[in-house]
Amino acid sequence: MKLPPLKIGPFTAPVPLVQGGMSIRVSTSALAVPVAECGGIGTIGGSAIPVEELQADIRKAKAATKGIIAVNIMFAMKNFYSLVMGSIEAGVDMIVTGAGFSRDIFKIGKDTNTPIVSIVSSPSFAQLAEKLGAAAIVVEAKEAGGHLGTDVALRDLFPEIRKVVTKVPLIAAGGISNGYEMAEMMDKYGADGVQIATRFVLTKECSVSENFKKAMLHANKEDISLIKSPVGLPGRAIRTPFVEKLLTRKEELATKECKYKCLKKCDHVYCISERLMKACEGNMEEGLVFSGENVFKIKEILTVREVFDQFVSQAESMYKEPSAVY
Repeated sequence: MKLPPLKIGPFTAPVPLVQGGMSIRVSTSALAVPVAECGGIGTIGGSAIPVEELQADIRKAKAATKGIIAVNIMFAMKNFYSLVMGSIEAGVDMIVTGAGFSRDIFKIGKDTNTPIVSIVSSPSFAQLAEKLGAAAIVVEAKEAGGHLGTDVALRDLFPEIRKVVTKVPLIAAGGISNGYEMAEMMDKYGADGVQIATRFVLTKECSVSENFKKAMLHANKEDISLIKSPVGLPGRAIRTPFVEKLLTRKEELATKECKYKCLKKCDHVYCISERLMKACEGNMEEGLVFSGENVFKIKEILTVREVFDQFVSQAESMYKEPSAVY
């Protein structure tokens, strides 16, 4: 059965697939544009990017596609509001935000007619986001890569949030690695769409270094680790030499001086911006590679179009329209 479209505010994505926004410079316009062209929602990772650079990338994306372009900005960023307002000024279609919870963002969204999509990991925050005016809600579970707000698995967490969110689209995220799982979340669990990040890193269009992609492509199940992030949340990452040192000899990494001053609160054990950028540029010895729990299931680098074709064909072979009551 054909998958339904995903409507968020005034925007309708023909394919209910959202590409997760990954920072720093992992998901740029180079990735977001082909995703939008395929009918999904392409997302630029906006955290820890200079406002002017982010605006230029948004404008580049908007000029290249008539599809939907979002930007993901962590609330934990010190210049969160500058990034949000700069993105809106540049013409982004919607703002996606997590890693903390902002009440003020919903007023900004209302005043500027910009849909706000909240990433949550608990029923209470999901209910609050809907009440305050979120246009859609992403349920991000423990299988996701990067910063995690829960240790609860997606198939346990999603039904609890589905019970309390009834008026806006609910999007499932965390560990979804193929179209069969996409259909399962939409058919069995009542998701209105899914968000996928790690799978899109392993595409030809993603602009990270080849070393970054190889680290993901060659990762085994036991190579995926939980670390403590300076953001104040646990994070899921590949066990690179840096992560190995962080897990076993953390004292060697102590940072006395904050170079970027990018976070509202930072424990300064190491500079997360510096480590993420090193990885993006290909330095696997010193870099931090965030990754979903199921990266080991991905065995090839595809084009974005091939990922969409694969997910949609697999999902539509299994999908049956869910009942109105979940």
